[in-house]
Amino acid sequence: MRKVKLGLFGKILIAIAGGVALGWLLGHPWAPCGWALKVVNAFSGVFGQILRFIVPLFILGLVTPAIAETGRGAGKVLLAVVLIAYGSTVFAGFLAYFGSALVFPAWLTEGIGTLAGVTKTKPLLEIPPVMNVMTALFLSFMLGLGILFTGADALQRGFVQLRTIVSRTIEVAILPVLPFYIMAMIANMTASGQLAAFGVTALKIIAMSVVLTVLLLLIQYGVACLLARRNPLPVIWNMLPAYFTALTICSSAATIPVTMRCVRKNGVSEETTGLVAPLCATIHLAGSTVKVVSCAVAFMVLAGRTLDFGLFTYFIFMMAITAVAAPGVACGVIMSSLGLLESILGFTPEQCTMLMTVYVAMDGLGTACNVAGDGAIAVVVDRFFGRREDKMQSGEEK
Repeated sequence: MRKVKLGLFGKILIAIAGGVALGWLLGHPWAPCGWALKVVNAFSGVFGQILRFIVPLFILGLVTPAIAETGRGAGKVLLAVVLIAYGSTVFAGFLAYFGSALVFPAWLTEGIGTLAGVTKTKPLLEIPPVMNVMTALFLSFMLGLGILFTGADALQRGFVQLRTIVSRTIEVAILPVLPFYIMAMIANMTASGQLAAFGVTALKIIAMSVVLTVLLLLIQYGVACLLARRNPLPVIWNMLPAYFTALTICSSAATIPVTMRCVRKNGVSEETTGLVAPLCATIHLAGSTVKVVSCAVAFMVLAGRTLDFGLFTYFIFMMAITAVAAPGVACGVIMSSLGLLESILGFTPEQCTMLMTVYVAMDGLGTACNVAGDGAIAVVVDRFFGRREDKMQSGEEK
């Protein structure tokens, strides 16, 4: 018989259910909640320290070689793709901020204050990071650009190897334990009575993210088809197989063959398709950005905090940069955002964990939006940089 493999999404769902059950048991007066909760909190505290330790290394190991590799052999087409993808990601962040800031304060009124009590707890073991997140980010920029302009191949090989080490560490040591960490946090919230008020709120956050990602795709294809002078309806229709594939398997990289087939069906030249689809699978994070920013706005509303536009502007621009190479690692986008959530928006580790739980619960949604948005970028790039003979051939085939 074939073994059924649970993906990270399935494991997170089981962890949430297990955390609710464990918290319900520990919350009863007859339960040995004193020592049991101490054990649960000790585990979550230690793992939280390990998580915060690896985040700066994650940024340094992934962003540095990504900047160096993206710029190698860069021509005007490659530069255009990178700039459009980054602009799309930043636009998605502001769309999520304004949409969420408009809706959540009035929609989440019954939950305001539920996260105010989710504060930092003193961990059993202190594991300070080797550097803070912003230091890691700017060091990655300096080293990545330095490698690009000086051709320091030995240094680049070293950071490529560091990327492999960090990626393997996350895949082997972090992600397998992550469901237990989430279960411990959910159990603690359930035992203290905080989760009861948060369950319906989480569903509202997910629903809002669905609306925002659909709106984002409509805007992306509206602009792309306006520039390319094409009817957006058939273009969107042709990209649906890629959207639903990504929604199911939750991987931009694994969806590349389907994405390329859909992009070709839209009449995009072979050369443009071969460049845009693989590259944007790595650097175009518009859908994931919508999820992170909308969750961040909701959590700040629930904590009773003011939505500072300046802070969110800083956060969105920085997040769009740190997430450049994140799709190569499972949960890479949210992992790369944890440090920014703490350092820029002032989230506690416990609030970051809760946000991560909601984010993973709608994992495929952001990936599907990322992949579908790649098709819009391909249409724009092909309009201005595609080979004319390829366009004529595709027109004859139609």
